[in-house]
Amino acid sequence: MTAPPAGTAPAVAVTGIGLVTAAGIGAEATWQGVCAGASTAARDPRLAGLPVDISCTVPGFSPREHVGRRSSLTHDRFIQLSLTAAREAVAASGLDPATWDGARVGVVVGCGLGGVATWEAQHRRMLEQGPGAVSALLIPMLVPNMVAGHLAMDLGATGPNLVTATACASGATAIGTAMQLLREGSCDVVLAGGGEAGVSPLMVTGFAQMGALSTARLDRPATASRPFDAGRDGFVIGEGSGMLVLEREADARARGARVRARVAGYGASADAHHMTAPDPEGGGVIRALRTALAAADLLPGEIDHVNAHGTSTPLNDAAEARAVRKVLGQDADVTSAKGVLGHTLGAAGAIEAALTVLTLEHGTVPPTANLERIDPAVELDVVSGAPRRREVRAAVSNSFGFGGQNAVLVLTAA
Repeated sequence: MTAPPAGTAPAVAVTGIGLVTAAGIGAEATWQGVCAGASTAARDPRLAGLPVDISCTVPGFSPREHVGRRSSLTHDRFIQLSLTAAREAVAASGLDPATWDGARVGVVVGCGLGGVATWEAQHRRMLEQGPGAVSALLIPMLVPNMVAGHLAMDLGATGPNLVTATACASGATAIGTAMQLLREGSCDVVLAGGGEAGVSPLMVTGFAQMGALSTARLDRPATASRPFDAGRDGFVIGEGSGMLVLEREADARARGARVRARVAGYGASADAHHMTAPDPEGGGVIRALRTALAAADLLPGEIDHVNAHGTSTPLNDAAEARAVRKVLGQDADVTSAKGVLGHTLGAAGAIEAALTVLTLEHGTVPPTANLERIDPAVELDVVSGAPRRREVRAAVSNSFGFGGQNAVLVLTAA
């Protein structure tokens, strides 16, 4: 395969999906869980005694079973989850790492926190047992860039290797960056996505101290995350990974691959407003939405569906709804997966982009869990109660992060 001629913008196809979430291990398990609309939030023994003791964690994940004995000992959990999702995505694409030209394969992964569980465990060891007890693997297990490094080693991918850190927009930023690498001809294949395993006592306490987590329903954890609901009071922290295999569509079709969807547009912006609070007028989100639409050469009325960032925090949901109304109007179906999966931080944008691809494929919009009484200020058609069957030709996936970093992806049906 050769780089495209200068001045062209080749279509970018999704040919593989991998998911590991609190709804299950594998894309099908996650899709079924999100469509069922039942929250995965539960009491977490690791968080006992803290101000917030609920989370959404991956059930039945055995590192030895899914990534092997060596990786179970030498990789932090965020890398283990990402490696599992990446292997599923590559297998689903029909590509064979044993035969591809690794120099033309890139890896771009979003991660906001890195190996926080390793950091906490090793810090305790140093305090309790002294410096000599600290593992020599602390740094390789901790730093966020190692997730992309390990995926490259596992798959023999020697092309561009990047980790994006735009907080909770990281996974979407990674996919947008991957699209650009393909369009400019730097790669023929890019594995793009996000991975995060931030459910740890220190991280949860930090989010709780800043008032970001739900506290009103700790005795009923499955009802805590409720995007766009009038009674929302914060998010529930989750973990997981979402990975996509991206190729130029012409290359994918030439090898007879199944094209799942297209990544048609990407827009990024900064609120430049506040450390953690979104611009209440949604100015940055509006710019990112308009940029993504222009890149996809689509009009606002051509967007059928919005996979919202929808964190279940009062300020974020209100600002996002305002921006979506301003740019897209009120006709598109809207959903948020965070009512089921919790907020997976740096992985969220990638997980939600993968779910958007599945929405395009299945013609089904999953419901937003726990939406009992929509906030009157939202004024959007938020799907709740049960999945909604409809043809979806073009969709937007929104992701926003602390620091005011926004990333919007436009995905279209194959």
